[in-house]
Amino acid sequence: MKKRGPKKTADDQDLKIRVNEEITYREVRLIGPEGGQLGIVSAREALAMAHEQHLDLVEVSDKADPPVCRIMNYDKFRYELKKKQQEARKKQTTIETREIKFRPKTEEHDLNFKLRKIKEFLEEKNKVKVTMRFRGREIVYAETLGLEALQNIADMLRDDCSILQEPKMEGRQLVMFVGPKT
Repeated sequence: MKKRGPKKTADDQDLKIRVNEEITYREVRLIGPEGGQLGIVSAREALAMAHEQHLDLVEVSDKADPPVCRIMNYDKFRYELKKKQQEARKKQTTIETREIKFRPKTEEHDLNFKLRKIKEFLEEKNKVKVTMRFRGREIVYAETLGLEALQNIADMLRDDCSILQEPKMEGRQLVMFVGPKT
């Protein structure tokens, strides 16, 4: 049976930061533990300096010429990076697109129920795709009855939302997008 190397976690693979012996450049621009520039030195020298101070040599930027490396505690650096990424994820707000489907013959009660649902989605800051589906011969009335029905829905929602896309035909359905009022 073959021995497998140490398992790398998904987090380590996401970061893709070279450390210590993984740095294969001949020369690097070295930054000390306090942040001061130590100049351009060979990678071996930089690694020896890092080991003397019981710290790691971490590649900060491979875009520069020569690449920039810093003497620091890699575990602490990785921990801080993960925290920053988590904070960035928390601050991101995901806007979902919800869909509500109507038919040309949707009755008043069902219409009111679906309008209430649309308003709930808009309060949650989601976009809503309002779709009017046509079956069989109903497609003949798409430009008249369907458009009129979607315009009525848009008029009922004007106070609560902004219309992102006016009604337009997509195949056998009439589609309109509404979003939360800004």
